[in-house]
Amino acid sequence: MAVDIKNLNHNQLNDLISKAQLRQTELRKEKVVKLREKVHALIKAEGYSFEDIFGGARKPRRSTGAVAPKYRNPANPEQTWSGRGKRPRWFNDALKAGKKEKDLAI
Repeated sequence: MAVDIKNLNHNQLNDLISKAQLRQTELRKEKVVKLREKVHALIKAEGYSFEDIFGGARKPRRSTGAVAPKYRNPANPEQTWSGRGKRPRWFNDALKAGKKEKDLAI
């Protein structure tokens, strides 16, 4: 099925390209499915399970959770900072006003 692309206009050529890309994606997926089936068949033929070879379920990620605040704004006690990340504006302003980090510590 040879297509003479010289006789196609711009829209026809774009349509042909998109169809070819879709077909290429389909072929890749089919190949992956066949390969996966081969791998499972080989593992089964050797007497193992997929989990024996590649491990079972993944370990759940440990959640870091919230970090306790380390510093408090004396002007507004609701504003706190854990000491991680970028310094808040109130913290920098307090340092410029002559306070020390230990003065702001909780």
